[in-house]
Amino acid sequence: MDNILYAFERPVNEPVKTYAPGTKERELLKASVSKWETQEIEIPLIIDGKEVRTGDVGKVVMPHNHKKVIATYHKAGPKEVKAAIKAANKAHKEWSKMPWLERASIMMRLAELCAVKYRYDLNASVMVGQSKNPMQAEIDAPCEMIDFLRFSAYYAGKIYAEQPLSEQGVFNRLEYRPLEGFVFTLTPFNFTSIAANLNLAPAMMGNTCVWKPSTTSLHSNYFLMKLFEEAGLPAGVVNFVPGQGSVIGKEILADPSLAGFHFTGSTGTFNALWQGIGNNISNYRCYPKIVGETGGKNFVLAHPSADPREVAVALARGAFEYQGQKCSAASRAYLPKSLWKEIKGLLEEMLSSMKMGDVNDFSNFINAVIDEASFDNIKSFIDHAKKASDAKVVIGGKCDKSVGYFVQPTVIETTNPTYKSMVEEIFGPVLTVYVYEDNEFAKVLKLVDTSTAYGLTGSIFSRDRYAITEVMDALRYSAGNFYINDKPTGAVVGQQPFGGSRASGTNDKAGGPLNLLRWVNPRNIKETFLSPTEYTYPFVMPE
Repeated sequence: MDNILYAFERPVNEPVKTYAPGTKERELLKASVSKWETQEIEIPLIIDGKEVRTGDVGKVVMPHNHKKVIATYHKAGPKEVKAAIKAANKAHKEWSKMPWLERASIMMRLAELCAVKYRYDLNASVMVGQSKNPMQAEIDAPCEMIDFLRFSAYYAGKIYAEQPLSEQGVFNRLEYRPLEGFVFTLTPFNFTSIAANLNLAPAMMGNTCVWKPSTTSLHSNYFLMKLFEEAGLPAGVVNFVPGQGSVIGKEILADPSLAGFHFTGSTGTFNALWQGIGNNISNYRCYPKIVGETGGKNFVLAHPSADPREVAVALARGAFEYQGQKCSAASRAYLPKSLWKEIKGLLEEMLSSMKMGDVNDFSNFINAVIDEASFDNIKSFIDHAKKASDAKVVIGGKCDKSVGYFVQPTVIETTNPTYKSMVEEIFGPVLTVYVYEDNEFAKVLKLVDTSTAYGLTGSIFSRDRYAITEVMDALRYSAGNFYINDKPTGAVVGQQPFGGSRASGTNDKAGGPLNLLRWVNPRNIKETFLSPTEYTYPFVMPE
């Protein structure tokens, strides 16, 4: 079996289903949504392939109907975290030695399960538990997750095939060992596909993981874990440990076998955990690999030559799809005075037609934000703008959490380019616009580059190619994913490798070979066929 030299074909991206009226897929998805809404599931921990119930439980509710409980979950304590670490280290012995094609076959089987057998159940779980409309759920899980899995296997083969030069009489090989220890994965609520990739990218390269999922995405994440098992992922390769972050983090950071940290979430959380790793650095067997995608304050910059409708559509989609709860969501816009009136009018027209409500109604473009804490935080920015002397709410601004956590798509206009909502991450359906004088474009470039600490995504709209090249040069480090005449969201695996730097993360480009390389610990092996029998070299020989 281990003498197979196999190269996966370059994958094509998973086709996105439309769920248009009258289609069979729409009917099947509605049935799955109804199924998940009408039952309450129990979510245990899964450690070393075994279900663990601690009795310390919490509730999972639907964000768009927070009185409806869809799951009860068990929380890990210190004992369970230690058990998960032990299980990961035990599984490492066999998993790390398994031929990579066998690991890849599990990933490919999982992709097929998600594409065919469980597509609608997975999609519906994301809709019900994370309040996504059918399109936003579809492009997340299954589609992006399937792409992560298939491209991961493809890129892993490319990495393993990359070998050093061997001169005559010498055989050089590069072994891509997994890390020596376990990987801690801390996953976000907003993308189920990211939760899968944060665990399975390291696993593809032979690592084992302890997974702390977000409490607000537990419904779909538990379903994912069950799919991992059905696909054939051995016990202990991924250990599912929901619970309180501080409890889990304390045990993880104290363990000498921590070898890696794979993260998507807030900049503050990432900084705190990185600092915790630094404080314990002398205790670890090896230096942990740290990979994180964190916050963003993503921009849309329009040049005076831009098409107003194109800009308005990009803002409507880029700022408000999935209620602005994307790391890449447009949250600040710099628009020329000559175009602002028309763009504003178009935005008003578009946003007024966006229906907001329950995911069951497929005509709703906007659903609920994830939980009460998020709702309250978003509302505080809107309330601040309503009272500010240098900002005003020009579109939307209504908030209601009586039934679900609903925030109306909101546009704030400010005269202050460093106004609170122009520089601070909100993670909600709020867009702040700064209107500049047309002749101050060069000045605005500096504002875009220096106003915030982040560097994740951004876009320029222009018909003037000289302006586009000027922007690309001036904003070279302002965005890890930069878009020309497009919204700053919607990166596709294999097409736009995703990630940013500055306060937005380590920019290791999820879904691509750069990320996979972070989860290996290379060993070079040199074999000499005829070893020297004398220590001397020619230069010491007599004349």
